[in-house]
Amino acid sequence: MSVVASAAVKTTFTHDYWGIDNEYTRLTDVLLGRPSHYRWLDAGPLIGRTLANAHRTGVRFDLDLALRQHREMIDVYEENGVECHYLDADEVLHRNFFARDSSAMTPWGALICHMQLKCRRADYVTAIRFYQDHRIPIWQYATAGHFEGGDFVILRPGLVLIGFCGERSEREGSEQVAAFVRAEGWEALVAPISREFVHMDGLVVPLAENLLIVCRDALEPWLLTWLDGRGFELIDVDYAEARNLGVNVVALGNDRVLSMAGASRLNRRMRALGFEVHDPDMSMFTLGGGGVHCLCQALRRERLS
Repeated sequence: MSVVASAAVKTTFTHDYWGIDNEYTRLTDVLLGRPSHYRWLDAGPLIGRTLANAHRTGVRFDLDLALRQHREMIDVYEENGVECHYLDADEVLHRNFFARDSSAMTPWGALICHMQLKCRRADYVTAIRFYQDHRIPIWQYATAGHFEGGDFVILRPGLVLIGFCGERSEREGSEQVAAFVRAEGWEALVAPISREFVHMDGLVVPLAENLLIVCRDALEPWLLTWLDGRGFELIDVDYAEARNLGVNVVALGNDRVLSMAGASRLNRRMRALGFEVHDPDMSMFTLGGGGVHCLCQALRRERLS
């Protein structure tokens, strides 16, 4: 595909290594949760919009449907050779299955995050338990302010984009995490985002080498200039689709993508570029505040560095 054309980069993979140095090579292991106790409640602007408009739209929560949709997503991973791992379900921590946010995987091990929402503040417990039980190294802990994993985006080896909206990740937490990254010799940029998109992974997600899915209309012009200056090609998602989590996809590697039925324009664009797109209906989750990228934490990918 012409848009992805670049010099081939040799990747490596060893079974005793846990971590990622990018977000687009072959995904081999992913951390998910089990939405056994899932329910809709006001937990931020995305689900808040769903609840506020329900009397007009007629949408209602259906746990059985949510469980079927989640199972269909798991089927996509398994059919593509990805081993799925799971956080413990917890009746109190009923949103911990959005596994992106309680931790973030790095080349150096897991970052344990400090979540701001009261209903998710203790999600770190199941995250720490998982990493310890599986002997996966914990690299750092976010402590200076609230920080959530959806705001940690590895654009390519050596370069991380870190967001904050204030209501979830805070500037202090994001700056601390950026300092952790810089201490490892990588570059990190911290950028504010609108609360409407919650996390940076609602606005910027890597798809392939030097190829990003973005919502231009919701990013600051200086940030677009910064991305352009570093040689990234951008697939633009319009504002309407992005505010419904259209950007929030997962690269599976080897030109395969886990997307969602609701991102119809983006899915057509990716297929036209030669990507194999899996797009299950995930409406119970997108209406409830998160897409497929929010639901997962990559644990292991083929390494580029």
